[in-house]
Amino acid sequence: MAGIRHRRIDTPLGTYVLAAGDDALIGVWRQQQKHFPVVSQLGDPAGHTHPVLDAAATQLGQYLAGERTDFELPLAAVGTPFQHRVWEQLQRIPFGGTTTYGQIARSVGSPRAAQAVGAAVGSNPLSIVVPCHRVLASNGALTGYAGGVETKLALLRLEGVLAD
Repeated sequence: MAGIRHRRIDTPLGTYVLAAGDDALIGVWRQQQKHFPVVSQLGDPAGHTHPVLDAAATQLGQYLAGERTDFELPLAAVGTPFQHRVWEQLQRIPFGGTTTYGQIARSVGSPRAAQAVGAAVGSNPLSIVVPCHRVLASNGALTGYAGGVETKLALLRLEGVLAD
């Protein structure tokens, strides 16, 4: 995707980096998270206005303030066909809902691929927007989260899945 630009934004959960091409969001990463892209993949810093990054920053702020339950953004994550199938399933998990890695594996037609699903979930480049924080272990336990388990806890509390 040509013309990649990025912007750093401060949120109640820490600093996030948003990246977009000319017409779609390609990444939302918590700074210093696992799978953070190398600087060269982020493109240049965005100028004062960038329609996709402006919309993403606004919607992320609204979500974290409890004013939004879903995102209306054009997305263009880069990944394998299997990763895309998993990420599509993540987008089907409703606000305030959860699923498991095994359930996703079954839904993508690979019932024995829970670990591969876990790897795809962990490499999701659009954290929060594509809600990988809503995936739990089969026993309901919180498992690793690229942005940190404390961030996963905060997001699940925000959505009412966990009590404060």
